[in-house]
Amino acid sequence: MLAVLTDNILPYWMDKMTDSVHGGYYGRITGKEILMPESEKGAILNARILWTFSAAYRLLKKEEYLEAATRVKRYIIDHFYDSQFGGIYWSVDYLGNPIDTKKQIYALGFAIYGLSEYFRATGDEEALSYAIRLFESIEKYSFDDVKNGYCEAFTREWGEIADMRLSEKDANECKTMNTHLHILEPYTNLYRVWKDERLKTQLRNLIEIFVDKILNQDTAHLELFFDDDWNSKYRIVSYGHDIEASWLIHEAALELGDEELLKRVEPLVLRIADAASQGYTPHEGMIYEKNLDTGHVDADRHWWVQAESVVGYINAYQHFGKEDALDKAIDCWEFIQQHLLDTENGEWFWSIFADGTINRVDDKAGFWKCPYHNGRMCMEVIERFKE
Repeated sequence: MLAVLTDNILPYWMDKMTDSVHGGYYGRITGKEILMPESEKGAILNARILWTFSAAYRLLKKEEYLEAATRVKRYIIDHFYDSQFGGIYWSVDYLGNPIDTKKQIYALGFAIYGLSEYFRATGDEEALSYAIRLFESIEKYSFDDVKNGYCEAFTREWGEIADMRLSEKDANECKTMNTHLHILEPYTNLYRVWKDERLKTQLRNLIEIFVDKILNQDTAHLELFFDDDWNSKYRIVSYGHDIEASWLIHEAALELGDEELLKRVEPLVLRIADAASQGYTPHEGMIYEKNLDTGHVDADRHWWVQAESVVGYINAYQHFGKEDALDKAIDCWEFIQQHLLDTENGEWFWSIFADGTINRVDDKAGFWKCPYHNGRMCMEVIERFKE
């Protein structure tokens, strides 16, 4: 696991994605290993690179990881942070000029995740101050203090925006599971280093939102898209998000240290992980999703879904003694090594298609293909078993 992190994943981003001409990191390498140096640079990619190299430096103390993290921390603050209205731009061009200035709350969340991890690794006060600014922006503009939860997206000036979608495959709804999951995640990390009472309250509230509004109590799957009143209108199961949420919700509750909350959450953690296993097949990994209305199954095995499956199952084994979950984690890891690792060029392929062939159509590195899911998987396993 350590070798995959240090020899396969991290060098790819340092050696092939570092933009030594215009700063920061390039925006894209195609699935056929072609660098696109003038591609736009996305907030998600940059924030996830920041988190990954910050965490790697915190864990392994290698100076080259600190250098990589500092490079992207500087780029985010200098080019993605909106100094006039606050928040993070969705994308900039290859020169660092804003292209899409909308405020997608998902992106702000990941910037908090990366900046708080950089502070955790280095003690850098500037990074913490920007993480706190972004937390304040989310709470000021996105939090719905009447109906609860967080709204998806806004204009640069924090006005209403017609298209709130995170990506083209998403429904255009006000509130989504995905954004709430990736606010929960950075708020947990920020709370590790900044024991603010308001943050503590909002982190607890996020956990309760998952329990009371997002989790389908009958199926133990997460509902994905909601209107402003928390009505779910789409019956789609995302197996990767289920297994990822199982351990992120647990992590948040553990960080808060509230025993009563843990008693409520922990049985649900196992239920969610068990429900996610409906998408798991031994020796074939975890499939992507299923539409319960149409019956359509997307059986591709995406890189991030396999990585989150390893962590989710290890969490079920580590905290609850589920031996079968450990077996699944090992099996998913073996699938990753056999099918997703690119041993020739480095990093992982985007996915394995349902027919078993390698997906070379989607990016090797890009707006959504980042070192965060797979890098985090490696570091979670290393940290959880280091004793």
